Amino acid sequence: MKKTLSTLAVAAITTAFAAEAMATEWNVSLWGKRRAFTEHVEKLAELVAEKTGGEFTLNISYGGLSKNKENLDGISIGAFEMAQFCAGYHRDKNPTITVLELPFLGVNTLEEEVAVSQAVYQHPAVVADLARWNARLLMPSPMPQYNLVGTGEPRDTLAEMEGMRVRATGGIGQAFAAIGAVPTSVTATEAYNAMESGVVDTVAFAPHAHLAFRTIDLATWWTENLNPGTVNCPVVVNTDAYEALSDAEREALDSSVAEALDHYVANYKELLAKWDTILDEKNVARVSIAEEELAKFREIAADPIRDKWIADMSAQGIPAQELYDLVQSTLASMR
Repeated sequence: MKKTLSTLAVAAITTAFAAEAMATEWNVSLWGKRRAFTEHVEKLAELVAEKTGGEFTLNISYGGLSKNKENLDGISIGAFEMAQFCAGYHRDKNPTITVLELPFLGVNTLEEEVAVSQAVYQHPAVVADLARWNARLLMPSPMPQYNLVGTGEPRDTLAEMEGMRVRATGGIGQAFAAIGAVPTSVTATEAYNAMESGVVDTVAFAPHAHLAFRTIDLATWWTENLNPGTVNCPVVVNTDAYEALSDAEREALDSSVAEALDHYVANYKELLAKWDTILDEKNVARVSIAEEELAKFREIAADPIRDKWIADMSAQGIPAQELYDLVQSTLASMR
């Protein structure tokens, strides 16, 4: 009897360990704190766990696994299985997706941002580009157009923006440089300190980031219609980890992306609906840029930066014109 009980106990323990070993846990590297920018990842984790009965889980870390500029490197060596990064943080590591960060690209809504991002992510040249880092593009983090917050006297003309020190990355930074401003690419988490210490006069962010990283708390004014562009921040997975998933786990992950993005867009629209109230509460003045100034900005920044991007990328063997045309044709098809 004792021997039988002992055998049963060992079998039970072995079964428990085997069940535990079968569960899949992925580490996910984000930064900052939970906010509108990360809601699709949070929703994805919820859906995947739900669909697999808790057998596949995403453990989300806000800054505990890597610095935000090093997330792609972490993915490449398998330090974690999923991560978010922004193309403008390291343009040389992901040149193909920087097409989505060109200034004045013409994207007007979050839905359009999702569509153009997904179209570009599926292009063979882009797939190959990210494959160099053992990365597979999973979904975008769609953001509205960036605008400035600043201190001191509002800057509502290009002449007043000359010499302006602005936190801006990617194509937005290039656009400001074209009109004589001085862009710096400090990370989102460093933006508040840069603004507080006077390293920058202004910060270019989407509304959620001005809230999450508290730059709105330092601001006296906000440009409500400058709209120079946005940044592209994909969520990627380690290719080896993705291929190691069971069919059921892979299906749970892939089938949850659309719902996670829908949740993200709906949540972001709620934030945008509250934005005017937030500006009023914090006594931030709204600055409207005159149309003639916006036209000058587009003339100086849009075409020249786009043409240079196409020439530079083409010289590297990247089908740059094709990628740019893909963005425009996707927008046209949506309208």
